[in-house]
Amino acid sequence: MADPADLHGRSLLAVFAHPDDESLACGGLLAWCARRGARVSLVCVTDGRHDQGRSFGERRARELDAACRELGVSHLVLLDYEDGMLPWVDQEKLAADIGQAIDRLRPDIVITFDEDGLYGHPDHIAVHERATAAVAATGHTGPALYYVTIPPGGMRAVVQHARETLADQGRDAFAPLRILGIADPDAFGACAPAPTVIVDAAEFAGRKLAAIRCHRSQLNDDALALVSESEAARLLGVEHYRRAEVGSAGGTFLDRFASVTAD
Repeated sequence: MADPADLHGRSLLAVFAHPDDESLACGGLLAWCARRGARVSLVCVTDGRHDQGRSFGERRARELDAACRELGVSHLVLLDYEDGMLPWVDQEKLAADIGQAIDRLRPDIVITFDEDGLYGHPDHIAVHERATAAVAATGHTGPALYYVTIPPGGMRAVVQHARETLADQGRDAFAPLRILGIADPDAFGACAPAPTVIVDAAEFAGRKLAAIRCHRSQLNDDALALVSESEAARLLGVEHYRRAEVGSAGGTFLDRFASVTAD
């Protein structure tokens, strides 16, 4: 009898705005699928440089490449849209570029941001909208589309752990801490729609943490830098997804193998 966890012949494409989005949002699922044999690909729409120059963008691209290796991402498409400007770029072109990747890679599943953009980031919301349009254009014969959100309170727990760690080390437990540059941890998941699939990715939380650590340029004064491997499963091991109403409506391997399907 075939192993029901064998995903050879299956494929997943993640579509995100910046280097590091993939690791924090769904690094556990990407590693989970890759380990079980699925072909995992990533479209990253910008190099995350914002206004810090080409060399910084090149550094972030190298960090992204390292994170992809940690997660088992086998194919990376790095587009050259301007960081911080995605709501104002040519929206038809952005959707077409995402659509070309879908046509070329032919994934069973596409993962992207939900409508809340993890914490309301305009670039994330633009990618949510354009990825949705790209999948919708494929009709019912295209891939299934899932949106990812951060579990509400999840990043607050990471910050609390970091403060306890600082206190145990005799350091300033009230020092300013961020989550990948975001000062308010409660913004993550605050407006997240209810998930339809909850993935227990605790087995791969160590891979997820290793991928997050690859994005070193983003980890200054960051609570994620203080997450220990022993706490990774507790703090990073649960991921929330919502099935979209566009794309394929059939059953998928994510529905089959997710630990919990939400009501």
